[in-house]
Amino acid sequence: MLKIKSVSYHEDLIQFLKDSEHAAGYIEAILEEEDPEPELLRNALRKVIEAWAKSDHRLSESTKQLHEKLDRILTETNATEIYTFIELINSLGFQVTISAKETE
Repeated sequence: MLKIKSVSYHEDLIQFLKDSEHAAGYIEAILEEEDPEPELLRNALRKVIEAWAKSDHRLSESTKQLHEKLDRILTETNATEIYTFIELINSLGFQVTISAKETE
């Protein structure tokens, strides 16, 4: 009998997000939503933090604290500031792009 090992969606996503280009695209896709659900942005950022904590990326204590601070702000404000900023940028004919920094 053949046994097939199943990988959970969460595990697969975390593995995918370990790549900085994929993580950038994932966050950018959330920010491009026309009718954004604020919880999606918080969730996306949490997943990227989780993936990076489980990879070769080093999360400094400062980065962890910044994430916790932003998470609190997003919770309290329902991410209205961020999505209002994106809406304004879009209405001006610009777009916000998230990309990985080039490494030297």
